[in-house]
Amino acid sequence: MSVKKLDLNNFDSEILGQDGIAVVDFYADWCGPCKMVAPVLEKISEERDDITVGKVNVDFDGELAMKYGVMSIPTIVIFKDGKEINRSVGAKSKAGILALLG
Repeated sequence: MSVKKLDLNNFDSEILGQDGIAVVDFYADWCGPCKMVAPVLEKISEERDDITVGKVNVDFDGELAMKYGVMSIPTIVIFKDGKEINRSVGAKSKAGILALLG
């Protein structure tokens, strides 16, 4: 599975309307730590078919960032069955991201 590009048009159907675990990365193209997290999320999406991985570019979808209280990037928000269960601010390793899943 690949990392899904998320925006206002597809966030509800791709994340909130799905059963199971979703990892959503709020990022920006200019953000150094965000660039460190991107390949980690790609790897997780390739290795774990049971997890939906998505990215929200805060420069283009600031409304989603505001809705979820994203103040710093990268912010990784974990959803289970459409509800937020955890979050982390700052770059994380693969193990660090997977530890957020519970």
